[in-house]
Amino acid sequence: MEKLEAVYKEIFPFWGNISDTDKDYICQNSHICTYPKGKNIHDGSECSGVLIVRSGSLRLYIMSDEGKDITLYRLHRGDMCMLSASCVLSAITFDVFVDAEEDSECCVVSGPAFAAVSERNPDIRIFALETAVSRFSDVMWVMQQILFMSMDKRLAIFLSDEAVRTGSDVIALTQGQIARYMGSAREVVSRMLKYFAGEGIVEVSRGGITILDKKRLRQLF
Repeated sequence: MEKLEAVYKEIFPFWGNISDTDKDYICQNSHICTYPKGKNIHDGSECSGVLIVRSGSLRLYIMSDEGKDITLYRLHRGDMCMLSASCVLSAITFDVFVDAEEDSECCVVSGPAFAAVSERNPDIRIFALETAVSRFSDVMWVMQQILFMSMDKRLAIFLSDEAVRTGSDVIALTQGQIARYMGSAREVVSRMLKYFAGEGIVEVSRGGITILDKKRLRQLF
């Protein structure tokens, strides 16, 4: 209980503005879950609640009727997912899937409990909407890349963003993972990485991709 409250105090900007009763209600309707790598956490069929990542990494994606998926964004430590709580945000009318990309630990707030408290607290409703809107901005960026950018530019942006996020020039992802995150085919990513390697921009190994020339990589944007 105390651990959950410490997390929520850090994550939720509205925490200091709601009553102790509502705080207790949220904590009592929360739990900590661990998910093994590859576990599907949310399949879009029900309200799975609000997810807060404590460790590991989650991937949110949409899937076509033919089974092709497009990664919308990934969540890491300290990030929160509202799109898995359709009972909180009734405007969500499409299916979003969530998988654990690594062994992950999350705080999960019951969707109905969060929705009930938000009905009494406008600050929570505003926070939920602002959180969802900020993520839709990420989604629009993904769609813009897929629809309007060449593959070399998209891959260069992905590698650069990943290097900034991790603070390392070594991108410890498989080519299959990169393809999935980019909504492309593994063969296309492999061919483009081979081109980058031939130009001396990256080095490809079994351990991942090492960025050798950041300046030339950024020139591809």
